[in-house]
Amino acid sequence: MVKFLSLSEAVAENLNDGDTVAFEGFTHLIPTAAAHEAIRQGFRELTLIRMTPDLIYDQMIGMGMARKIVFSYVGNPGVGLLRRARDAIENGFPREIEIEEHSHAGMANAYEAGAAGLPCAVFRGYRGAGLAAVNPNIKSVTCPFTGEVLAAVPAIKPDVTFIHAQKADRKGNVLVEGIIGIQKEAVLAAKRAVVSVEEVVDSFDDLHPNLTVLPNWTIAAIAVVPGGSHPSYTHGYYVRDNAAYLEWDDIAADRDRFQAWMQKNVIDKSADDFAARVEHLRTAA
Repeated sequence: MVKFLSLSEAVAENLNDGDTVAFEGFTHLIPTAAAHEAIRQGFRELTLIRMTPDLIYDQMIGMGMARKIVFSYVGNPGVGLLRRARDAIENGFPREIEIEEHSHAGMANAYEAGAAGLPCAVFRGYRGAGLAAVNPNIKSVTCPFTGEVLAAVPAIKPDVTFIHAQKADRKGNVLVEGIIGIQKEAVLAAKRAVVSVEEVVDSFDDLHPNLTVLPNWTIAAIAVVPGGSHPSYTHGYYVRDNAAYLEWDDIAADRDRFQAWMQKNVIDKSADDFAARVEHLRTAA
């Protein structure tokens, strides 16, 4: 049964050292507050899964939390590199990490397979690409009906998935609006799911029935965290903080500056601070 908890309680109850975990979001609804809470609680030996790792995975990798990352793109969107991730991959700082790279199609299909309870995903993909040569989890199978050779990858089944969303109702159902990305499938594929939301409303009765609603039986815990996806945006609430993404490139380029920034802006803060961070971004939403 879904629980309404503080974010610190939700993370502590559902994330463990050594877990395979997805902090999913695409362009908006990136669960920054949840990732920062995991950093504060000091989890280690995590396998981090995400189609498009950006700032939060750069921060988690830079803090030494990741044993492995599974991804289909690594970068600071619109800016360039993830410098802490690159330092870990190339120089083993602050620790060596294993990488498993896929295409977007490969990961999307793997999440869908996990959500459906299947052992693997089969699809047309990786043709003309070299990823299969460096990723042993990319296989090929022959269709028994047509003889076509298809790509196959293991289903993604996280121990826990974290997402951010606009609303939950008092029964624990979750509403996701705007760009959905892979959030729905990431929740359905996971053993446990934690959702941070902008607000809780009485019901969704007055909303369009085709909006994406994750029923309460798919969710382990909900935490109300206004502004919880900053510096990404939450459709209908606040816009993207582009300046923060540009600033991050300079911060992450220097190991000492990165550590100082993390101490001041993550370790010494709490989820309650996110609402103030988006106040200047709300009027344009």
